[in-house]
Amino acid sequence: MSDEPAIVIVEDDPNIADLVELYLRRDGYRPYQASTGERALQVIAERNPELVLLDVGLPGELDGLDVCRAIRAESDIPIIFLTARDAEIDRVLGLELGADDYVTKPFSPRELVARVKAILRRSSGASSSAGRPTPIDLGWEIVVDPGRREVTLAGEPVALATREFDLLHYLAEHRGLALSRLQLLDGVWGVGWVGDDRTVDVHVRQLRKKLGDALRLETVWGVGYRLD
Repeated sequence: MSDEPAIVIVEDDPNIADLVELYLRRDGYRPYQASTGERALQVIAERNPELVLLDVGLPGELDGLDVCRAIRAESDIPIIFLTARDAEIDRVLGLELGADDYVTKPFSPRELVARVKAILRRSSGASSSAGRPTPIDLGWEIVVDPGRREVTLAGEPVALATREFDLLHYLAEHRGLALSRLQLLDGVWGVGWVGDDRTVDVHVRQLRKKLGDALRLETVWGVGYRLD
């Protein structure tokens, strides 16, 4: 079996899909295409990819948001939305459904591949180091284990999307500090990331929803957030 990371491209425009596939192959990935939501779920089940590039506006009964919901019901595989929709409500909804990133068309294929690399590096790199990172016990029944990329609440694992885990891990590493949205974007999404700083707010809201009152994540008005 090939060691090249598999990536599923869910896009109904063959020109865009072929272009993205070309750039992914150049960088050593193994892409598979699907042009409908129904076919996407089949390909994902068959290929068990490391990441999904998902168009929001798909033909058929399942659009990209439906596909995202279906994936998240079964897996925390990283998802990047590809879409012509640029309204804030669409971006927020996509992130709340568990997407890890959001790229608006038209986009640079090189930038897209860079985002793919960054997400895959974060989702798999922590467990590949020679010395396993020490789990961080936040003291409120929440434990962040960067080696396993797992968060537990009262001993039970909590399903977090890639960026949600990365954000919580970053906050845990800087516990007690008030961090601005820009600092969080630079630390979690990367200095070169281009997007709305409200992305941080959406992911914070998801962490609070999933971890409840046990998560002592405070809003520092006029600054950003602090994990106590």
